[in-house]
Amino acid sequence: MQASPRCGAQTRNGETCRAPALRGKTRCRMHGGAWGSGAPMGNQNARTHGAFTRDRIAEQGSIRALLDETRRLLIEITSDRPSKRPALRNK
Repeated sequence: MQASPRCGAQTRNGETCRAPALRGKTRCRMHGGAWGSGAPMGNQNARTHGAFTRDRIAEQGSIRALLDETRRLLIEITSDRPSKRPALRNK
């Protein structure tokens, strides 16, 4: 047990983990050496979602411009027309 390789992962207090590494792994069970840990085969974790592609960014810009123009039109329409709300009465 004393001669077995150690995990060596950095812990929260800045020291290295002294737990024994699992057989065939370089880390202990608490730091990623457990069976089934890590990325799946084919690394599906690294797939991109397309939220930051050029086309998506351009689409967001055009939507933002359309919304800004709509807000300006609404402000212009409501400022030209007198308010139809009845006046509040204080009791």
